[in-house]
Parts: sequence; structure tokens; C-alpha cells
Amino acid sequence: MIYKIKQPEVVKQLLEGWQETLIWSCLQNVMGHLYADSKENPVSVMALLGDFCFFAGKPDKELVMYKPEWCKQEFLIMVPQNEAWAELIEECYKGKAKKVMRYAIKKEPDIFDVDMLQNAVAGLPDGYTLQMMDEELFYRCKQIPWCRDWVSQYKDYTMYQKYGLGAVILKDGEPVSGASSYSGYRDGIEIEIDTMEAYRRKGLAYICGAKLILECLERGLYPSWDAQNKWSVALAEKLGYHFDHEYNAYEIWKW
Repeated sequence: MIYKIKQPEVVKQLLEGWQETLIWSCLQNVMGHLYADSKENPVSVMALLGDFCFFAGKPDKELVMYKPEWCKQEFLIMVPQNEAWAELIEECYKGKAKKVMRYAIKKEPDIFDVDMLQNAVAGLPDGYTLQMMDEELFYRCKQIPWCRDWVSQYKDYTMYQKYGLGAVILKDGEPVSGASSYSGYRDGIEIEIDTMEAYRRKGLAYICGAKLILECLERGLYPSWDAQNKWSVALAEKLGYHFDHEYNAYEIWKW
């Protein structure tokens, strides 16, 4: 049997030391879900938030194959704690699991160059406007497929105001680039950054990324960054972050 965990304390030790803010969101009951093999004495745990799922503790096939009844999505990124979990994911999903490399970025609260970030924001090209995510923009982004992930994990704007933050660049009143919180936890956010394809390679992601970091610093929040590809690593480093390490994940299709 797989159980939904409502008291995060019982699985906290199994996830100890994992520097993933999505896991922290689950452990803090801010957003996401925790599942385990036991309610009282679990030895295997799954943390599920949005498109991401993390496995820790003793590898458990039933947990790897488990999909909550409420979950309708067909795509998921599974992140194993170790090689044993990785082998189990491959065994369970075979051809549906695509092994990918992701890139962890160091979490260093005091490394940002505020002057540099302010200069980046000041470099916004003519014809564009930069604004923070407001209620109208929040609900508009929910309806736009390419930028939906800026707000998709928040059930409403009230929740976003509490645990989210975003900076959006608009052209003729329409969003073309933005940096927002994919998820939030008590002390910070996990950054999601996207640019409409026709507006890429113009430095817009750099500008809105800089703006979001500055706003986080003003609020005492940490702007966490995890990179899907080397382009994202390069942008993070340009903004002041430092690369930490590569790690394996599995993209599961038709989950």
C-alpha cells in the first residue's frame, strides 16, 4: 500500500540533505504532495510537485509505479536519490523513460552583485515594458501554454501573492519573456524562466531574471535555480550563480 503523508515530519529524515526547494515545499506543506510505504514508519518516500517527482529511502517498486488518482498529467520528471532508485525507474518504465542530465546550481545567498543586476534591468530595450506579476497577468499567463509554468502550481492569485513572485517583459501589452516562481517555499522560490521563441537571443531572459533576483533580495527570499540544460547554466552564471553538479533524471511520457 502507498499512503499520502499529511505529517511531513515522519519522512523528513529520508529526504535529509537533499538541496531541492521543491522537496522543501512539500516538507513545509506549502505545496506538493508526499507519499510513502507507511504512515507511521516509512522507509521509502516520494515527493511530488508539478512535473517533478523525487524518490528517497529504500527503493520501492510500488512507489515508483504509483500515480495518485487525482493526477491527470501524462509527463513527469523523476529524480532518483541514488543509482538503485535509477535502476528501478528504468526497470519499471523501460521505453517510456528517457534518461536526461540536469544541472544543479549552488545555493549561495550572498553572492549577488546588486549593481550589476540593476544595470541589467536598466538595459531593457525600447519598445518593451517590464512589470511584476499582478493579478490580471497571473490569470492571463495561466491561459498561455508557453508561459503557463510561471503560475501553474498556484491555485489562485492569493496563493501566488503569498508564495510566488514574478517579473514579466511585455511587448505591445503581451508577455514575451519572464522569470517567475515555478514553486515557492517559506524562505524563497524556485525560478522558472521562459521567452517566447520569436523574442529569444535579445537578452530579455537576462533582464527579467535580474529583476526577479533583485525583488527576492528586497523581500529576504532566496531565488533558487535548477538548470534543465547548459544554456540555463550559462544564464544562471551570467546572473551571478555558480554551477554545482550534474545529476541524472528521467523524463516519463504517458505516465
